[in-house]
Amino acid sequence: MLINAENMDFKTLNQKIRECGHECHITGCCGQRFIGSGMMDKEITIDGIAGNALGAYLNGANITLNANAQDAVGDTMNEGTIIVHGSIGDAAGYAMRGGKIYIKGNAGYRAGIHMKEYKTKVPVMIIGGTAGSFLAEYQAGGIVIVLGINSNGRKIVGNFPCTGMHGGKIFLRGNTNDIVFPDNVCVKAAEESELKQIEPEITKFCSIFGYDLKEILNSPYTIITPDSKNPYKQMYVAN
Repeated sequence: MLINAENMDFKTLNQKIRECGHECHITGCCGQRFIGSGMMDKEITIDGIAGNALGAYLNGANITLNANAQDAVGDTMNEGTIIVHGSIGDAAGYAMRGGKIYIKGNAGYRAGIHMKEYKTKVPVMIIGGTAGSFLAEYQAGGIVIVLGINSNGRKIVGNFPCTGMHGGKIFLRGNTNDIVFPDNVCVKAAEESELKQIEPEITKFCSIFGYDLKEILNSPYTIITPDSKNPYKQMYVAN
């Protein structure tokens, strides 16, 4: 079903999406919020810029956005896939607890904040470009991968990454010598067995966006994990 979202408010647009069949193609999107919020069993394609909270509380639907998105992509999503053929704003994957987010371009501040996992539900977010400051702030689970493609000399991650991180993993491709990490995390070169864990996700990312898999994999990767389950004690309690 084709929906022309031009001059349509976000409530009306989401109602139209719910009423359509399994496949839904939206044109003329211009900043409408909450597109696909809480939806399941939908294949949604969007032409135009999506507003805040694209795919919030997503519960199994798949969303493909052929442009940029604003803040809070995948906020508290539970299951499904969000593919963004552009860049995104701040707080992507906030409290994300399942599903996958693939971003071709850059991410703003606080990507992966409060990400979590439970048993077999392990959320994954891949950022093709660079990430802003406070990456994976208070991360409790899941996997964040930043590839630094077309970074044009910018640092792959901004300031204060992993603040309060107490679960999950972060993989950064390329040189990370210019990044300052907090004391509550362990930073080391990723081993082959650890890279094997994320290879299927990177393969999927390269397939979606047309990148050369060998080129992306043939780089050093850094893995960051928490070294304490109580980072707040390190941050705030005097010894």
